[in-house]
Amino acid sequence: MTRRDDMRVAKALQGLEFPADRDQILDFATDREADAETLSALRSIPSARYASKDEVVHAVPQEPEGDAPGGTARG
Repeated sequence: MTRRDDMRVAKALQGLEFPADRDQILDFATDREADAETLSALRSIPSARYASKDEVVHAVPQEPEGDAPGGTARG
């Protein structure tokens, strides 16, 4: 995920009350009509309960910039 994607996910979750689990997060973003790329990023997060928007953003695997596909976990 790039910095721009981080901002997109954070924006899609504005107004969501935390803690929230993965399903609540996806439902909220879907109801807010988040774009397909944002929903795809949110579907990639582990099934867990998240304490904050920042925790969700951190849970989305990073997509390296460049031509090579594939994501990496944040360290």
